[in-house]
Amino acid sequence: MPQPSQSFMRGTFVLSVAAFVNRILGFISGMFVARMLGAEGIGLLMMAHPLVPLVITITELGLPVAISKLVAEADARGEHAKVRRILHVSLLVTGFLSVLLTTVSLLGSEWIASILLSDQRAYYAMLAITPIAPIVAISAVLKGYFRGKQRMQAIAASDVLENTVQIACVLALVHLLLPHGLAYAAAGAMAASVISEASSLTFLLISYKLRGEAKLPGETWAHSLRRGKSTLTELLRIGLPTTGHGVIHSLYSAFQPLLITTSLAAAGVSTAMATKQFGMLAGYAFPLLFMPSFITQSLSTALIPAISEAAANRNSLLMHKRMDQAMRLGLQIGAPATVILFVWATPLTTLIYHAPEAGILLKILAPMFFLHYFDAPLHAILLGLGRAGSSLWNYIVTTIFKVIAIFVLGGELGIVGIAVGLGIGIVIQTMLDFFSISGTIGFYWDIRPYVQVAVSMMVMLLSGQWALGVLEGMGLTMLGSMLGSAGFALLVYFGVLSLTNAWSRRNRRILT
Repeated sequence: MPQPSQSFMRGTFVLSVAAFVNRILGFISGMFVARMLGAEGIGLLMMAHPLVPLVITITELGLPVAISKLVAEADARGEHAKVRRILHVSLLVTGFLSVLLTTVSLLGSEWIASILLSDQRAYYAMLAITPIAPIVAISAVLKGYFRGKQRMQAIAASDVLENTVQIACVLALVHLLLPHGLAYAAAGAMAASVISEASSLTFLLISYKLRGEAKLPGETWAHSLRRGKSTLTELLRIGLPTTGHGVIHSLYSAFQPLLITTSLAAAGVSTAMATKQFGMLAGYAFPLLFMPSFITQSLSTALIPAISEAAANRNSLLMHKRMDQAMRLGLQIGAPATVILFVWATPLTTLIYHAPEAGILLKILAPMFFLHYFDAPLHAILLGLGRAGSSLWNYIVTTIFKVIAIFVLGGELGIVGIAVGLGIGIVIQTMLDFFSISGTIGFYWDIRPYVQVAVSMMVMLLSGQWALGVLEGMGLTMLGSMLGSAGFALLVYFGVLSLTNAWSRRNRRILT
């Protein structure tokens, strides 16, 4: 059996590679769909989607996080019957709830649409995505099981398969349905997500069947469920606080399109233009902002059981080492990504989406989004420490401030104010999570690497702006100017890091 450090880093590496492939596939798919549907069509997609996470959150009851923790503990003790019991109880609960809530959502779809959708053309897309809830909920349970068993390869392969199937289906269905109207094309894109999730679930089920737990003589599902009351209690004790966070997030996400379009209406923006501007923000700017965070997201997935194990063993040194790993990785990923997204915002949105007007939104959000690369690991650390309640309250406070900021700034400044309001939410969330961790176990860090990276970022920004201006003055194409100046800026960035010894052997060793 691999050592905990090896399992943690190996799991992070496997998930990071898969996440990188998935981000590339998803980005390519999103780019083509954005070009085919335009900002208005992407706006319809973004409006139709938020109801589904709410249904999924309620059906999961936070069980995937609880499953990974309890399965890891039971597996370490050799309690294989309990591992199967955890899985059986979780599948029964999520399966029943997801089918029930999905049925209710489908039957009440017109009423829900009349409340949540500011543009009723998104109704068909909302209808098409609703059946995905049971599929995703059951997949999440199986992924929780595989995380607990430290079998990240199965999760990684299923995610790659899902994105591969989606990129084929979404392009085919959008192309087929676009002649019938934008609303039907958006529904086709949503239906492609259902098909791809079904393929991922099929793979996970086959993987479990091939390498799942061997049953003891006379052991059945009924036998597991008869003894499942205590298991369900354990699962809910861990999962319910996480569910509260998810419910608040899903409710906010469901009403966010309505909040944004209402704020834009107060600024004098028409419904069609509000849908288009929301599409630029959610469909153009945010995919670029989230693109570099696949490594920190993968790290977060592996952090929860790693921190839980260290906390259970009262290994303070290991906990702080994991925290330092997470923060430094967020720093090293977020720093150059932030500069690139800020300096080359307009060239990126122009070349990828043919939407130069989205560049200003990306430029506004990029500096504040820098903290997002730290927030995902910080949230995972809180969960690993058993502080799901603190994470929930931090998110509630953040959401209140964010709603106020969006409504006030959006009404005064339009879509630019909304972008600023969303950025403020990211800053508040990250700071609250950081203070919660510091108040629990303290936080010890060497500030020198952060100062060195800050200096390197500033030099990269100035050299990148200078190189971009020079290459544009030479008459190069936008693509040539962007690639040349960005490449030069990255060389300068890594050169300054080397000169400041930020990548010394001592600093690199902390990441191994």
